[in-house]
Amino acid sequence: MNVEDITIHQDDTIVHALSKLNNIRHISRLILFVVNNQNKVIGSLTDGDIRRSLIEDNNVHKSVGEVCNKDFVFEYIQDSFLNLDEYRKKDIKVLPLLDDARNLKDIIDLEKTKAVLPLECMIMAGGRGKRLSPLTDEIPKPLLPLGNKPIMEHNIDSLISYGIKKMYISVKYRGEKIQEYFGDGSSKGIQIEYVWEDEPLGTAGALSLVENFSRNNILLMNGDLFTNINFEDLYTSFVNSHADMAVASTEYKIDVPYAVFEAEGNQVKNFKEKPSYRYHSNAGIYILKKSLIKKIPKNQFYDITDLMKDLIENKGKLFHNPIVGYWIDIGKPEDYKQAQEFIKHS
Repeated sequence: MNVEDITIHQDDTIVHALSKLNNIRHISRLILFVVNNQNKVIGSLTDGDIRRSLIEDNNVHKSVGEVCNKDFVFEYIQDSFLNLDEYRKKDIKVLPLLDDARNLKDIIDLEKTKAVLPLECMIMAGGRGKRLSPLTDEIPKPLLPLGNKPIMEHNIDSLISYGIKKMYISVKYRGEKIQEYFGDGSSKGIQIEYVWEDEPLGTAGALSLVENFSRNNILLMNGDLFTNINFEDLYTSFVNSHADMAVASTEYKIDVPYAVFEAEGNQVKNFKEKPSYRYHSNAGIYILKKSLIKKIPKNQFYDITDLMKDLIENKGKLFHNPIVGYWIDIGKPEDYKQAQEFIKHS
């Protein structure tokens, strides 16, 4: 949203404010921010503020500077994590973000935004998806439809809801279709840059092609996942554990249909009847320190698991954080069918 659409000069009238409020779309509360001659925000104005003024004197020509709420809640633009819970407790629906001169730079719609995470994201979307052929013969796997939009759009919309507005998409196979579909991201209020792989670079190699990430921590994820992961939980786990990298994990269960022996040589000491084993496995979503990218060879095939091994061998901190919710890796036709059935009932 253009901030000019939700700002109004202090000398404008209530009539003008009502007209402007009536044209607001796509935010959860009808609200304007009142500015002075220096474009400094001096207050907020809602339909409730106008209604109370009209009840008082029925003067629609009163200036909005007289009736606005000068004790409004705001935050300054910052690069650090912003916890939105305290604002939700105050029943705030729209939080303005101001610069040091108190000019309006952006807003946070708390009905649509779950968190504001200081992360940039790279989405890996260059794979061929052979196992899903013929569906992927003309369409890249991340653009396969899932409900009313492509697989990867579910992920991008989820990332946006966590306040992530700068994304890189690594592309190769049918990458022009992905670029055509999402464009530069402006239609969603974000920035998207494309990283083209001349040759397959694995699950982390494309990170080496970005000249300069502006954030200290980078979110990396596969573009063919269908999940409702809580990115805020993953981020806070990463920060609080002082990790070099955090990996989202999913539980993998193996049911053995027979008795399993515990033996010394051929002598059975004990056995478990039809045991189940549970493991935490890699879910294809990572947060890593930007400094780790220097370890990735430039424009060479390199998997994220290579970086994980390097961390472990050099006594770095690698943590995992279980996903609480659903997670489907859409690699095979049965996975895609499962995701299609799931979304019908979600």
